[in-house]
Amino acid sequence: MSTKTVSKSDAPPIENREELLSVFAGGEKPVDEWLIGTEHEKFVYCRGDYHAPSYDEPGGIRDLLLALTEFGWEPIEENGKVIAMRGADGTVSLEPAGQLELSGAALDNLHETCAETGRHLEQVKAIGAKTGKGFLGLGMWPDKTRAELPIMPKGRYGIMLDYMPKKGNLGLDMMLRTCTIQTNLDYASEADMAQKFRVALALQPLGTALFANSPFTEGKPNGYLSYRSHIWSDTDPDRTGMLPFVFEDGFGYERYADYALDVPMYFVYRDGKYLDASGLDFRDFLNGELPILPGEKPTLEDWNDHLSTIFPEVRLKSFLEMRGSDGGPWNRICALPALWVGLLYDQGALDAAWDMVKGWTLEEREALRDSVPKLGLKAPVPGGRSLGDIAPGILDIATAGLSARGRLNGSGDNESGFLDPLREIVASGKTPAERLLERYHGAWGGDVTKVYEEESF
Repeated sequence: MSTKTVSKSDAPPIENREELLSVFAGGEKPVDEWLIGTEHEKFVYCRGDYHAPSYDEPGGIRDLLLALTEFGWEPIEENGKVIAMRGADGTVSLEPAGQLELSGAALDNLHETCAETGRHLEQVKAIGAKTGKGFLGLGMWPDKTRAELPIMPKGRYGIMLDYMPKKGNLGLDMMLRTCTIQTNLDYASEADMAQKFRVALALQPLGTALFANSPFTEGKPNGYLSYRSHIWSDTDPDRTGMLPFVFEDGFGYERYADYALDVPMYFVYRDGKYLDASGLDFRDFLNGELPILPGEKPTLEDWNDHLSTIFPEVRLKSFLEMRGSDGGPWNRICALPALWVGLLYDQGALDAAWDMVKGWTLEEREALRDSVPKLGLKAPVPGGRSLGDIAPGILDIATAGLSARGRLNGSGDNESGFLDPLREIVASGKTPAERLLERYHGAWGGDVTKVYEEESF
């Protein structure tokens, strides 16, 4: 989730609809300036007893953050509490229960992206070795109840934790018990954005299946391969889902802005504090009629904050975010951006991917989204096939797209090698979650704590 770094409460108010749309139009870039942003989260645990450390305990989350100063990171504070670190590789921030997130820098190619991920993981592992902490790459805490988890001192989280249970049954699980990998990508124009959005949204269930890695809840199998993905189906229907309107003729910035305006607010940030605006209407804010700030109109910063509180499978800000995948190990952190860059950053690949999904109906897309958390690669797609059946073709398209980009490393290799972990998953027909379940029922003898030994970074 976003980390507030600067408040510009003296910025001019939004005066017209064009200013709302300017956030999206302002993200347009020529092809040679397209960059790649990768975010990944991981669970932090104490090696002695596997408990999730609190913010304030000795060697806890605050101390872990501050230890990053050894590597040149600088603290970001909220109300006197360090809640993130800023550095050349982006921002290290806190999720609600202390999950540690790297929001990486915007980079030119996947070689740089994977090197950035590697630097970050080596740094946190070095800190963990000194403090007795480990870092787990899964999509959901395998053994923790909500009550066993700490809450981090970020103002927006208190508002969300109070509001979430009013809108769904699993929103608190989303906040406290899950981790994800995300990729942020650019677009050249409104039409380019729309095509990328449609392809990414239609194929997001494939990203869920390939990265499915959350089969345990409170120490037992939960009946899902990606329980993290299932959680989103009962979090808050106002701000989640597959966005059917994206596939309608004429979709563009205006339609997404209308959708965003329909989403109830969470907060307004003023003078270093988050003001509870949960359930209020951003349109009232635009009219100077927000009850908590009567007579005041929003700034573009407020609009950007509001856009960051919307959680569909693909999200538009001044770039597109692919949001459908569980957390996992180093090589899959590199594989996720490889998948989406390969499909979306070469026009031939983008067109080929669109050809594969453009005939799917709304009902078929929704059915696929609903089935993939349990079935993974076995989830049915139109035409009597499964995701596992079409996955090789999709990976071939992504491979061709990466090859066409021609971004080479010092050894002359292009970026397509970062897809190798996904090729292996598809060839085996087994998602990461299915392999975890095999070990749980086999070598682990039903002891889910073995996951800490085998799936930590």
